[in-house]
Amino acid sequence: MSGGVGGRLQVKKNKAFRRFKKLQESRPEFHNVKLEDLLPLPIQRIQQYKHFLRDLTENTSPDYPEFQPLSRSVKAVSEVSQRIQDNARSHDNHLQLRRVQKLLKGRKTKVVAPGRWYLREGWLCTVPPKGAEAKPKMFFLFSDVLLQAKPCHALHPTNGDKFAGQRVYPLKDCTVDKVFGHTKSQGGLLSLTFPKAKLLLMSSDQEDINDWYCSLSSAVGQLKSRNTVVHQRDHLVRRPLLRFVEDQDNQTSPSIPPTSTHTPTTPGRKRMAPPPPQTPSTSRHTPPAGAEGSVSKRMKLTEGPAESSGLCLLYII
Repeated sequence: MSGGVGGRLQVKKNKAFRRFKKLQESRPEFHNVKLEDLLPLPIQRIQQYKHFLRDLTENTSPDYPEFQPLSRSVKAVSEVSQRIQDNARSHDNHLQLRRVQKLLKGRKTKVVAPGRWYLREGWLCTVPPKGAEAKPKMFFLFSDVLLQAKPCHALHPTNGDKFAGQRVYPLKDCTVDKVFGHTKSQGGLLSLTFPKAKLLLMSSDQEDINDWYCSLSSAVGQLKSRNTVVHQRDHLVRRPLLRFVEDQDNQTSPSIPPTSTHTPTTPGRKRMAPPPPQTPSTSRHTPPAGAEGSVSKRMKLTEGPAESSGLCLLYII
C-alpha cells in the first residue's frame, strides 16, 4: 500500500525514477506489465501459500512425520498473512482519517487520533427541538465520536469545497433510538442522547437512515464492550501464613491495636481488541435537495480460608 503511494509520488516528482521505471517495464520478461500491477503480487503470494499449506496439511495423515512441520508452517504463514491484513487496514484507515482532516477548514478539529477508526459519512438533517426548519449537515462517524460539520461558502477563495467543524459528540455514553410517526413513512428519524446534549437526525431515504442506525448502534455497542470491567474472583488468593501469625499475636496483646492486613485489590480489566474497520460508506458532498421537515455489581477479591491453628503452631516450631 505505502509502496504504491511512494511509487506514484516518485513517478510524479522524480524524472530519473520515471525514466528508469519506463525502461524496466519495456523489458520483454515484464510482458508489458506496469510496476503498479506488480507491487501487490508478493502479498497475493502469501495468501496462496497459506491456502496451499493448509490444504496440504488437511490431506496429510497425522501419523506421517511431515504432519508436524506442515502444521507449524501453516501457523507461521497464517500469522504473517494476518499481520499483513492488519497493517493494510490500519494504513487504509489512516488515509481515510487524513482525507477527512483535509476536508475540514483549519486545524481546530482534530480527526487523526490513536485508536480511532473511520466508519462512514453522509448528509443528515438536524431537527431543532422547537419545531424549526430542519437543516442538512455533514456527519462523519468514527469509532469513538460523531463529527457534525457544515459546508463552507461556495464562493470562498480557498475553502469553497471544505467543511467547518461544528460539534464533536463522544459516543461513550450515547444512546441511539429510532423515532416513529414523524416522517410519513418516508425515511426516518434518529434520536441520539448524550450526557449533555440530544440530537435528532432525519433522512428521507429509508435505506440510508437504517444504515446510519446500524452503524451508530454498532459503534456505541463496541465502544461500551471495550470499556466493560470484568470482575472475577480469584480462589487462589490466600493470606500469607507469616502475616496470619502476626495478626493472631496482635489480637492476644490488648495494648497494641491489631493492624489491618487487607489491601484493596483493583479488579482486573478485560479490554477487547479494537473493532475491525467497517466498509466505508461514503456519499457525495452535496446536500440532499429539498431537505425540509420538523420534527456489576462489584465482586471483592475475598481472602482464602484461614489456615488451621495446628498449621500455625507447626510453622512456629
